[in-house]
Amino acid sequence: MNETHKGRLFAASCVAIVTTSMVFSIRGDIIDALAADFHLTKEQVGLILSPAFWGFTLSILIGGSLVDFLGMRRLLLLSSAGYVCAVLAIIFSPRPAAHVTSLWDSPELLILHAAMLTLGLAQGLVEGVVNPLIASMYPQQKISKLNILHAWWPGGLILGGLASYGITKAMGLDTPGVAGAQATLGWQLKLSLILIPALGFFLLSFRERFPQTERVSAGVSNMAMVKECFQPMFILWWCCMWLTAATELGPDQWVPSLITNLAGMQGIVILVWTAGIMFALRFFAGPLAHALSPVGLLAASSVLSALGLYMLGGVHSPISAVAAATVFGVGKTFFWPTMLAFASERFPKSGPLGMAIIGGTGMLSAAFILPIMGGWYDAYGAAATFRYVGVLPIVLTFAFGGLLLYFKMRGGYRAVHLETAAGGD
Repeated sequence: MNETHKGRLFAASCVAIVTTSMVFSIRGDIIDALAADFHLTKEQVGLILSPAFWGFTLSILIGGSLVDFLGMRRLLLLSSAGYVCAVLAIIFSPRPAAHVTSLWDSPELLILHAAMLTLGLAQGLVEGVVNPLIASMYPQQKISKLNILHAWWPGGLILGGLASYGITKAMGLDTPGVAGAQATLGWQLKLSLILIPALGFFLLSFRERFPQTERVSAGVSNMAMVKECFQPMFILWWCCMWLTAATELGPDQWVPSLITNLAGMQGIVILVWTAGIMFALRFFAGPLAHALSPVGLLAASSVLSALGLYMLGGVHSPISAVAAATVFGVGKTFFWPTMLAFASERFPKSGPLGMAIIGGTGMLSAAFILPIMGGWYDAYGAAATFRYVGVLPIVLTFAFGGLLLYFKMRGGYRAVHLETAAGGD
């Protein structure tokens, strides 16, 4: 595949990742307004949000498994259509007249539930396609290229967060007592912004030819791909993904609401700040991973994440919120793309299935942690919520530290390369 086509497909992949992450920042910013419109408790908000992560998980696993059979282009275009349908369904969903005890007793909330699920399915298709696409186009540069690709995850958080903040200020939505039609129009306008990049990556990828995946080009059979996912080290990595994803994605969805209540400032600003840190640092993942090894990089990330979450639990002013968020932002930066890159580097025969399992597990972890965090928020308050989640990266520090010693005892970390690299159209 020539560099022109690679560049176009890389650009389409980046815009698709931007769309996925804009959903996170905008959805996080509109949580309180959405809860007011639909008369939801914090725990119910968590239950409404969790289908997006269940859908994300299911879509990554199914989409990633079918990449070699249905084709990357078809699945990426289907994702774009899913975004459009889900956003329109949420915007135009009818709202209950009063609080509903059970989500399942309200047709209005069932529509919202289904729309969130569709949004998650669209997000998962993006992850299921672009990760093996980049690994196949750049088999010798996986750590670097996957981190650069996923730099556009915080890039999308920034774009979505700043746009949401702009609408908040322009419409005066942060003025005390704002409610009713004005508040409703505010969150609807914010959510509609997702349609722009969703249509953008559709247009970028519509006419492009996609390459075969790395494992197909190397002649790895379906059975060998499945067997690779049962290697003991792969299973251990799968277990670690549960914790890294919960550490990163759970707080991300609750930061705007939690920080607003703890520090008396617009929490979306903190989300944008940490996203800016991640965006900048991910471009340096290649040199850092070379210096520390991927596992060493993840061990350092775990230490900083634990410290950052503990500090976030004690914020009481905008200055302390920014300081704590900076430490946490640096800590969580390399988790997701490096976990994926490690799985692809050490287990290349697992192909798109292996990356789908790791990515899908990450989203499944977030689906579990969100309502749990909502319950903690209701029962114990915002500060305790951050500190409870902070236990997870402490466990990861020991896990990655142990793996770092394991590799050092065996001569250091080394990527595994297939004999035949991906190349043609």
